[in-house]
Amino acid sequence: MALDPDTFAALIDTVRRYVAERLRPLEAQVEADDAVPDAVVAEMREMGLFGLSIAEDYGGLGLTMGEEARVAIEMGRTTPAFRSTFGTNVGIGSQGLVLAGTAEQKAEWLPRIAAGEIVTSFALTEPGVGSDSGAVATRAVRDGDVYRLSGTKRYITNADRADLFTVMARTGDAPGGRGVSAFLVPRTLAGVSVGEAEKKMGQRGAKVADLHLDEVAVPVANRLGEEGEGFKIAMRVLDRGRLHIAAVCVGVAERLIADCVAYASERRQFGKAIAEHQLIQAMIADSKTEALAARALVLETAAAKDAGTDVVLESAAAKYYASEMVGRVADRAVQIYGGAGYIADYGIERLYRDVRLFRIYEGTSQIQQLIIARETLKRGG
Repeated sequence: MALDPDTFAALIDTVRRYVAERLRPLEAQVEADDAVPDAVVAEMREMGLFGLSIAEDYGGLGLTMGEEARVAIEMGRTTPAFRSTFGTNVGIGSQGLVLAGTAEQKAEWLPRIAAGEIVTSFALTEPGVGSDSGAVATRAVRDGDVYRLSGTKRYITNADRADLFTVMARTGDAPGGRGVSAFLVPRTLAGVSVGEAEKKMGQRGAKVADLHLDEVAVPVANRLGEEGEGFKIAMRVLDRGRLHIAAVCVGVAERLIADCVAYASERRQFGKAIAEHQLIQAMIADSKTEALAARALVLETAAAKDAGTDVVLESAAAKYYASEMVGRVADRAVQIYGGAGYIADYGIERLYRDVRLFRIYEGTSQIQQLIIARETLKRGG
């Protein structure tokens, strides 16, 4: 259920001011330390950001997809690591529970997820499994009242601090996704271990690491849905996650455009501000037009999802277009800033590196193209 307009307007205003006044001044520190300060994490818990998408019955804010997208746009105006701090709790780390959890599972986990008391993570990718997500090799063998899980998951966001993993594992011999099931795996279970955080091109402060499962005894009660439903659950979770990421891309693009306008209005060459030069204006115009188009697509798709419409195609299109768009905007920003855009002090080169990941996770651009084409063919145009 949507918040009343005044309450939601107050939430957006609070997030916008928090990003501008609290988070943006910390960007260089997060980059240098490769960590989000503990005080900021605590503040985000107090603001309810860990429970944006979780129903009020479980202590969350219960935002609609449209409302969540608006918040994600605002969070996109600062380094992506801040959004990633609570992003898995809002999206891929919790939505399997929301969509397919039993009443008992939801009661046990969702209130703590919404409060930020525990951090969740989504474990699908493996060393040999990326875009071909139906090729999961991690095994889950039934042994009485437990499943014994063995395998390795790779590039798992927030694995370094996650308390609960939604793990996709193969429970049968059926080929592809039909043999994959989903499990809630607490970090405290014997046989669960997490590798060292990877060194990445960008998005410092948001960690990814391997998850190792060595004959982990997971209670049958921790299975999400029935055996063989894991892949279907994962795909439904990713549909929502793609729309969320698309909204973040819009926010980053809007921030970059604003920075470019401010810089171009002050920087002078050939006796006038570079904002007065038509080729600079062309780059700003292209960036603004593409950002507006992405925003419209995201919000329209979010509204359709809230109305109960199947948005598999539209979510993929939003993620594809918005993630590619923000890459182009970031590239133009470096060009507008010139030499300054290549220097760390201005933060433009950092965002240039940060946004590159958006075209990869939650499904690469090429996977989005396949989904868009498949769904368009199914619909007849």
